[in-house]
Amino acid sequence: MIKTRLGKTDLQVTSIGLGGAEIGYLRPERAHASRVLNSLLDEGVNVIDTAANYSASEEIIGESVGHRREQFVLISKCGSVLPDGTGKPWTEEVVAKTIDRSLKRLRTDVIDVMLLHTCDEETLRKGEALAAMVKAREAGKIRFVGYSGDNEAAAYAATFSDIAVIETSINIADHTNVDLLLPITRDQDIGVVAKRAMANAAWKQTREQPRLYRSYAATYHDRLIAMKLSPADMGISGPPEAAWPELAVRFTLSHPGVSTAIIGTLNPENALRNIRYAEKGKLPNDVVERICAAFTAAQGADKWTGQT
Repeated sequence: MIKTRLGKTDLQVTSIGLGGAEIGYLRPERAHASRVLNSLLDEGVNVIDTAANYSASEEIIGESVGHRREQFVLISKCGSVLPDGTGKPWTEEVVAKTIDRSLKRLRTDVIDVMLLHTCDEETLRKGEALAAMVKAREAGKIRFVGYSGDNEAAAYAATFSDIAVIETSINIADHTNVDLLLPITRDQDIGVVAKRAMANAAWKQTREQPRLYRSYAATYHDRLIAMKLSPADMGISGPPEAAWPELAVRFTLSHPGVSTAIIGTLNPENALRNIRYAEKGKLPNDVVERICAAFTAAQGADKWTGQT
């Protein structure tokens, strides 16, 4: 797979990465999760994204591909609360303890990118959480400090010189961060990881979604209906189960400054198809413009915000 520089980190990342939330929350058989992880690495995918509070995700990743650690860029998230429920969120104690726990669970000596997990702007302004991350970087536990989140908080995070990576929502039904955040990240040479790149398969009926994701999917589903999009109208042919994912992946990757798109799946066939879609390259500029115009028209005066 073609690799792209992840901003000022100079890490080289593939355009598609695996999101580890499903591995933790949907509780697959560990042997199955291991097959998915290893098959993607075999295909050349080199980004794995997880978080301390994604249930057993870190642990399963460590068990499954810890022995292949040199083959992928490892991203995790921390800070919201200790998994046992103790500690005060966004304090130095919680950040430090969570990072140490993640290192053990992921079976690694260093995590490439550690992100503050969706803390608000007020928390960022206090400075304690970011300072704890910098301290962990200086101790050699993490290589780069980053932030995961959306909207004004993400834009504010991008103003810090210590922030090297931001993970944010960018997809066919979520454009807020394209206009608000990407101009700043490009200016500051911050690497961008696009989360929810598939818009939680918003083209499906909400009842078809895993219960855990129905609230996210419902919002995106309603937006997509209002946007009146059709893959065929955008030049993507084929059955809906193939055309929609292709349109979604290629739209997300079409924005300058987006280095990699994180996609969570436990279906090896879907994972391989997503790689093929990404390999087709960016959408034509006029198609991207039409999708953005549909988003702007559908939201009207009541501006839609990025999904947090």
